Amino acid sequence: MAFPIKICTLCKEEFELKPDKPGYANRCPECSAPEAGSTSADLTEILDAKSKREANEARREAMRNMLYKKDS
Repeated sequence: MAFPIKICTLCKEEFELKPDKPGYANRCPECSAPEAGSTSADLTEILDAKSKREANEARREAMRNMLYKKDS
């Protein structure tokens, strides 16, 4: 049984869509390979963005407390 022939959306080359192919079904294995490697980098960027956001929130709260807190 032959695998279905698809056309890659990025490079426009034909490829066989095989089971357990990494990446998207409309991209060839060569175009899907960088996508699979960047997912861990994307995860670290998300975690870095989350930690930066939390640090900025804490910084804003500290500035708000310093500026608007009435001296008693």
